Amino acid sequence: MTSTDAHDTAARPEPGVSPRRRRAQRVPAALLGPALLGLLFLVLPLAGLVVRAPWSSLPQRLTEPGALTALRLSLQTATAATVVCLLLGVPLAWLLARARFPGRRLVRALVTVPLVLPPVVGGVALLLVFGRRGLLGEWLDSTFGFTLPFTTTGVVVAEAFVAMPFLVIAVEGALRGADARYEEAAATLGAGRWTTFTHVTLPLVAPGVAAGAVLCWARALGEFGATITFAGNYPGITQTMPLAVYQTIEGGDLDGAVVLSLVLLTVSVAILAGLRDKWITSA
Repeated sequence: MTSTDAHDTAARPEPGVSPRRRRAQRVPAALLGPALLGLLFLVLPLAGLVVRAPWSSLPQRLTEPGALTALRLSLQTATAATVVCLLLGVPLAWLLARARFPGRRLVRALVTVPLVLPPVVGGVALLLVFGRRGLLGEWLDSTFGFTLPFTTTGVVVAEAFVAMPFLVIAVEGALRGADARYEEAAATLGAGRWTTFTHVTLPLVAPGVAAGAVLCWARALGEFGATITFAGNYPGITQTMPLAVYQTIEGGDLDGAVVLSLVLLTVSVAILAGLRDKWITSA
């Protein structure tokens, strides 16, 4: 083999390896150190939970009545909040993705405000609207004798408030990426708007809706600030798992707080692993 042939062989791309993949493998040395430090910064606290967990008494602590009640309430309210977000968020995402109306950018900004709003502030805002003397709460109380704060329903409302933007953003992105020609073809064949939406649009964006719903559920499951401010921390009524962790550590039981935290960590890791192909570019 001549030197020219050897040079051509070395320069020839490997079969099945894209240029983008080859470029991704070349990590600048100046970035490797900070990247590893960032990884350690994020992973070490989670590893601390695993290392400090009282494994010997873990089964006993997980079967305690308070822990099981908080876990059951968390699962129930997070699921109910996700259903509320689906019923309200999917139409809202469609409106933002497909409709053209004045102030659409403002509406999109308002929809995403709960993402950056401190959850405690969100809880205060919910109190000002749905509290006994709130904008709507006073009317609900005087007319129907119905109050939301410090109830299980209030937990659902608080969780839906902070979690809905995750669903709306995911579904809107899926709608923008969907091929609109299928909807146009359905309309040409005489399908109405509702039929087109239910039989064409929703199947097209179903993976995005599912991913958004799972993220929404995970966010609702971990909600703390808005829940404790708007619904309180009453065992069996409004005390979800994050609130139980807070009360446990406030009571000086660090091992108990670690056990409850491990449950939430396990759920979060399982969800992220399930959504890896949709939200994290695979290597």
